[in-house]
Amino acid sequence: MEEHDIKICRWLYPVSWLYGAGVRLRNKLFDWGWLRSRSFDIPVICVGNLAVGGTGKTPHTEYLIKLLLKNKFHVASLSRGYKRKTKGYLLADAQSDAARIGDEPFQIKCKYPEIRVAVDENRCHGIEQLLRLDNPPVDVVVLDDAFQHRYVKAGLNVLLTDYHRLLCDDALLPAGRLREPATGKHRAHIIIVTKCPEHIKPIDFNIVSKQLNLYPYQHLFFSRLRYGRLYPLFPQTENTDSGKEQMIDKNTWVLLLTGIASPSALLEKIKAQAGHVESMAFKDHHDFHKKDLQLLKDKFEQHTGSNKLIVTTEKDAARLKGHPHLDDCLKPYIYVLPIEIEFLQDQHIFNQKIIGYVRTNSRNSGILKRKNAYAT
Repeated sequence: MEEHDIKICRWLYPVSWLYGAGVRLRNKLFDWGWLRSRSFDIPVICVGNLAVGGTGKTPHTEYLIKLLLKNKFHVASLSRGYKRKTKGYLLADAQSDAARIGDEPFQIKCKYPEIRVAVDENRCHGIEQLLRLDNPPVDVVVLDDAFQHRYVKAGLNVLLTDYHRLLCDDALLPAGRLREPATGKHRAHIIIVTKCPEHIKPIDFNIVSKQLNLYPYQHLFFSRLRYGRLYPLFPQTENTDSGKEQMIDKNTWVLLLTGIASPSALLEKIKAQAGHVESMAFKDHHDFHKKDLQLLKDKFEQHTGSNKLIVTTEKDAARLKGHPHLDDCLKPYIYVLPIEIEFLQDQHIFNQKIIGYVRTNSRNSGILKRKNAYAT
């Protein structure tokens, strides 16, 4: 399916019904207390979605990290480390790479080396290990893609849904893309409609709000993706020109390499600037093989012009960096296009809710509360 295609495979509804029955039973077991959700004495913010892939979890997670760092909190990011080649709890260090901790955690660690980045399939165990760290101790844990991991009871759940494929318009797997029924949205405290058009109209905010039919305790926000400036993946490579971020124009030939869930928006962005674009698109989190990189080299060398680039995403760059089969002759031409998010309204309210939650529920706050209780 394409990114903006909301076609539902109705002939798969019987399979979706069976899948949904299993998911509903699991959720009920948590709701009834037969399966236990665990709370922690530290602020835990969960960023997730109901659909599989492509809603922008990583840039929203990075937004939270930047916001928390700006407010002087010691931040830890925890995920399962999807498609990593290791098991169990790992805390990222200078020797970590995408193979050890996963592409998205590695991306986050490279961009924010001052924070703790950990991976663990067992999120409860991962948080326990993070709580043992000191010098300095962790103030807040950001869980990436853990909305369905109900063994952890996050203090603040942030749920994302794609503007072009709202959770209320989707269907359960495999007929649609939902991991669980849309009613699961009730566990969210904040819902963000992502990937909105740049020039969305005020009436569209109201229409989407009515469609989502949120509960009174939930807060709705809207965001869009914003692309940054290209930067070289290998800045020390001979002949790399750091000024090439200005060189994508109608005279530029671009080979776009992606292994993400929804590459169409990025492809359109590059097409609007470059004279000609060819795309090599793989599935999300694709582990580039030797033959993939040989194909990349062959395609790149087929174009004989001088003004040519290979452009990729930060997530894909995490898997390319240090890859043993990436030819050195390609490295000077590989550039990365970063993605950030921008709130379309009420950004200050969102920021206040995040910071207010962390300050109110910090471990220091809990100690003060207990001292005050003993004093009375």
